[in-house]
Amino acid sequence: MNLVICEKPSVAMSIAKVIGATGRQDGYYEGGGYIVSWCVGHLIQMASPSAYNEKYGKWRLEDLPIIPGKYKYEVVKATRGQFNTLKKLMNSKEIETVINACDAGREGELIFRLVYEQAGCKKNIKRLWISSMEDSAIKDGFDKLKDGKDYDNLFESAQARAIADWLVGMNISRLYSCLYQQNYSVGRVQTPTLAMIVKRDDE
Repeated sequence: MNLVICEKPSVAMSIAKVIGATGRQDGYYEGGGYIVSWCVGHLIQMASPSAYNEKYGKWRLEDLPIIPGKYKYEVVKATRGQFNTLKKLMNSKEIETVINACDAGREGELIFRLVYEQAGCKKNIKRLWISSMEDSAIKDGFDKLKDGKDYDNLFESAQARAIADWLVGMNISRLYSCLYQQNYSVGRVQTPTLAMIVKRDDE
């Protein structure tokens, strides 16, 4: 049996209908030799600094920069139930192959891979790569499933982006907040964008 993991419930419903997984269960659909389940956006997130050391619970200049040797990840509390469902399905003896049906892009690859790794899954990965949710596109995509390894670089690119966001956001936000004694949110993308808006407004 194959396990299909989608990025969101609405996509899972559309795919399940096309491939014959019409039996609704708690957290997934089943039928036609498939189980179709879903993430709810990011089920796994990068751990906060306090997960590395309790002292990072307080924002202090002397602790900066915070640069972990190895990055930690944690399950998002609000959606832990769905992660547990996916973990159980991924490690079920009935499942032979896991099909990544998350969105065709860098972020979709990251969402799937982090769940796969956090669940400790070792099953073979196939990739559904489609840009349309039309029934014909879904059928064609399943006829032409890719090897999951073909997208390793895409995952590493997404992971590098996430780490860059974490390093800039955690360190520079804390730096400015400590220097100016009030909370500042600094981001790798949001702050340069804000600067462009301010410059344009000044003009």
